[in-house]
Amino acid sequence: MNTFMLNVLAAEKPFYEGDCISLVIPTNGGQYGIQAMHSNMIAAIVPGMLKITAPNGEEIIAAVSEGLVKVENNHVLLLVDTAERPEEIDENRAKRSAEQAKEAILQKKSIQDYHAAQAKMARAISRLRVKKYDNIH
Repeated sequence: MNTFMLNVLAAEKPFYEGDCISLVIPTNGGQYGIQAMHSNMIAAIVPGMLKITAPNGEEIIAAVSEGLVKVENNHVLLLVDTAERPEEIDENRAKRSAEQAKEAILQKKSIQDYHAAQAKMARAISRLRVKKYDNIH
């Protein structure tokens, strides 16, 4: 079984450091998979679900916010603002945040406010999806 070294670092603390079989990250182009010996690359991360498959077969999921990923020489470095495990997500707070973002989008005060509201909405939706995914699995 081929593995690669993975470091997932959130702004406030490291999220995961160790060997990994596969990684699925959210990008502008959709979900993107990385396995051992992947070609070198750099890409932007968007709010969404992160899936890590550890060497013991355990699947680790998280809601991540914006960031970037660098793959180089069988080592992956993922830098994100936040990474939250399903048990860390307050579902009611995420729903309230999504509703507030929806209201802000509808108000269309300025282009900056609109983009900030879209980012808030994307993060809230990704948190809710991770929570729902965890409840199903």
